[in-house]
Amino acid sequence: MARELEFERPIRDLEQRIDALTEPGATDPALQSQVDALRGRAQALEREIFERLTRWQRVQLARHPERPYTLDYLEQAFEGFMELHGDRGFADDPAIVAGPARLGPHRVMVVGHQKGRTTQANLQRNFGMPRPEGYRKALRLMRVAERFGLPVVSLIDTPGAYPGLDAEERGQAQAIAEALEGMAALRVPVISVVTGEGGSGGALAIGVANRVLMLEHAVYSVISPEGCASILFKDAARAPEAADALRLTAPDLLALGVVDAVIPEPAGGAHRDPAAAAEALRAALLEQLAALVELSPDALVEDRHQRFRRLGVVLGQFEG
Repeated sequence: MARELEFERPIRDLEQRIDALTEPGATDPALQSQVDALRGRAQALEREIFERLTRWQRVQLARHPERPYTLDYLEQAFEGFMELHGDRGFADDPAIVAGPARLGPHRVMVVGHQKGRTTQANLQRNFGMPRPEGYRKALRLMRVAERFGLPVVSLIDTPGAYPGLDAEERGQAQAIAEALEGMAALRVPVISVVTGEGGSGGALAIGVANRVLMLEHAVYSVISPEGCASILFKDAARAPEAADALRLTAPDLLALGVVDAVIPEPAGGAHRDPAAAAEALRAALLEQLAALVELSPDALVEDRHQRFRRLGVVLGQFEG
């Protein structure tokens, strides 16, 4: 059973009552009308709750431990994925997975953050926070994709780049800067999708794309709400207030022009129906690729440059 968030609890309570009435042996036809009524109430309650989610609740959904991760999407939305390893300089970083795969009629290179679901897996994946070798591996394989004319798809889901001493000693800032520079110049289509958390430069390092998409309940921000609250308010407990100020949700960022499209999630979030979430992701990627593959290499680079130059444009002129 998926672990529940506090605001999901009323829905889960109704679902547990439905399960109790429909368990093996509970075959009394008189119960069917009661079960149908409970199912209707559960669906209505789910719609009501998810139509008025706060920004902080969306942050919680983006971090849900049962939410699909990159390897889940590779299994359900792509075919023939072959993972490649190593940065050819220091080590392999399991916090980033990458390799060629097929997406419908297209051969693509997929790069994505990967978290773990158990304590052991999270330690192995470093909670989805890459070290420099992760970003160097990502850029290495993106350049392989460019050499063979493969579009690049990046799946973003990280709290941020790992801030540990060992990462700093091995050039974390330089690795991120080189990834930004390298992605900006790729002469193949690049699509990025924020599938969960998009945290700071650790997310942007694989997010310089022709098209940036977000899943409906993903978040994307220069800093976490807790970090922002600690800096601005000197109190991490004010994270919900900081989340409102950051405007970090998919609808917010679509309105601001930071992302190009929002991919709808199944009712209750991607963790409730990972297969449906994967199918929605697949359809959105195919739609974007169909247009981008028609552009020349020069046009793709210029399109990417112009996309990011448009961010933060202020209409009108300053006086004085």
